[in-house]
Amino acid sequence: MSHNNILLIRMTDFADVVGVALPALRYFKQQLPEANISLLSYANGIDFIKLAEPNINVWGLNREQWPDNIIPAMETFLGLAEQIVANKYDQIINLDCGFMPCFLARFLKDAGEPVVGNYISMSLNELLEQFQQQTLKPEYVNQPTEYMQSTFYGMTRWQSEWWQSPFLPDNGYPEFYLRSCCGFDQATMDWSINIESDAALNSQNKKVVALATMDAMTGVGFPRTVELADQLQQKGFEVWQFDPNAHAPADVLAKLKSTDLLVCIPGAARWMAACVSCPVMLISGDVDPRTFMPEFATDMDSFDITPQQLVESIESIFAEPS
Repeated sequence: MSHNNILLIRMTDFADVVGVALPALRYFKQQLPEANISLLSYANGIDFIKLAEPNINVWGLNREQWPDNIIPAMETFLGLAEQIVANKYDQIINLDCGFMPCFLARFLKDAGEPVVGNYISMSLNELLEQFQQQTLKPEYVNQPTEYMQSTFYGMTRWQSEWWQSPFLPDNGYPEFYLRSCCGFDQATMDWSINIESDAALNSQNKKVVALATMDAMTGVGFPRTVELADQLQQKGFEVWQFDPNAHAPADVLAKLKSTDLLVCIPGAARWMAACVSCPVMLISGDVDPRTFMPEFATDMDSFDITPQQLVESIESIFAEPS
């Protein structure tokens, strides 16, 4: 079978679109240089990939097109399936672990499309029957361990505590996922994006620190961000707040390129910093920092670290070597 027309699917989490989809796209471009590769993505993930790989066909759903309710969401994704079938892909690769992309992959697989990767264990008929009879368990929709099957043999490792292994991947979760779970062992973890730095930040005769310490969608994160920003400014740092939902990816990346250190909680900010080689200090919270492999990290402490302790750590990073 020819593999001239390929669709990759990665939709549900912006962090994973940045961390996983971009190096996956570049892996397939390297392996199949003559292929026409497309990516199905979501919201600001679409804008990010278009910036990183302008010659790739990127399409998908905006936020308003993806309903929260499962039945309207299924209808939306069945509409996506019609578009996918019409494009006559030679290979459809679902790299996503979310329920709706896996639902889409299962529908396409049952329809005879050439699908590999992750999909739900039930057919559409089974799923609707259980839903109508009110026997569908909530955990089936909410927990990947309940719904997900895969043609990737390595996906059995996905929810293991892989970061406890003595053989850690240099690039954290994305490298583990693509190489160990999906089997793309030749994938190079290339996040690089060539972009001009932010002229305004470049003009500052100060060390520049970016803060991505709160999740913009949930409001969860480091609770003393305002104090941290104030203390850093009092110490003479230029400080700006990272928010990928408030600005275009190009603007965020330009500012990161002019930034000396990104202080962030686990999430997309860490991988966006990798795109422009901006060093990262991770406020780990409940997440083992080995899953993100930043240059610097706090201990796992549920965000109990104080702003003063963070400022002292940041100052030590910039201190001249003795």
